[in-house]
Amino acid sequence: MQSVLRWLWLTIVSLVLVACSTTQPANAKLQPVAKAPQKTSSKGGAYFQNDGPARIIPANLNLLPNAVPQDEPLIRSANLPYSALGMRFRPDTSHEAFQTRGKASWYGKQFHGRKTSSGERYDMFAMTGAHPTLPIPSYAKVTNLKNGQSVIVRINDRGPFHKNRVMDLSYAAAHQLGYIKSGSADVLVERVFPAGDGERIATRPARQLAKSDKPIYLQLGSYATKVKAEARIKKLMAKLPDQHDEKLTIVKQLGAYRVQMGPFETPAAAQKAASDTANRLNTGKKIVMT
Repeated sequence: MQSVLRWLWLTIVSLVLVACSTTQPANAKLQPVAKAPQKTSSKGGAYFQNDGPARIIPANLNLLPNAVPQDEPLIRSANLPYSALGMRFRPDTSHEAFQTRGKASWYGKQFHGRKTSSGERYDMFAMTGAHPTLPIPSYAKVTNLKNGQSVIVRINDRGPFHKNRVMDLSYAAAHQLGYIKSGSADVLVERVFPAGDGERIATRPARQLAKSDKPIYLQLGSYATKVKAEARIKKLMAKLPDQHDEKLTIVKQLGAYRVQMGPFETPAAAQKAASDTANRLNTGKKIVMT
């Protein structure tokens, strides 16, 4: 009798344990597992927050012309001393030459349509740039030191506020310089000024070129396409001393893309540069002054 009771007791206990092991009914809904937020990635890393290229990119963006330097009054509210991310900045409102080297980045769709420091709306498909201290508005020539390509942009915004960045360019400008995918590039930044004839630019204001009647340039080639002129610039930068890099420009005149070096303040300075360049290039061709 005791053995029968013991068998019944073990059977009941087993049934209870099986019932308790089923913690969720068969028709219960499973709770979804939360996914970690994803970052939009570029070749060089994640874009800042939701920034990045636009979903629709205008055709022939590489044919967008450079900004044309003009004499414009400064915007007072955009040129006052200011603080950003714990750093203080004092914009340079002088009409002086400026040159620096460093890394440039770009900003895109997250800021498209927002107000810039100038009060204008940011257009990621315009040739513009942001700089911590250059006057607003002003103009800068930016050269990608890796491929030799250059653009001229109008400064209408402040930034980037990062110790390892010297400038932020619009999507269009960065596209023409060839660093959209990498996110940044080593660049040469030079402030430029209108030189008076509507086609030339100068890296110094006109009053600093008063030693000669007009700026003197050396012509180093004339090409039917901008691509060929840019290729010439790249070869020159590889062969000439660094101090000549800032003087190399491409000027479109009478339907041709002319590679020029300048400006030089005196004929003697231009002649010295012409002689040095001819020796470096080991060419017998005469370098023409313009």
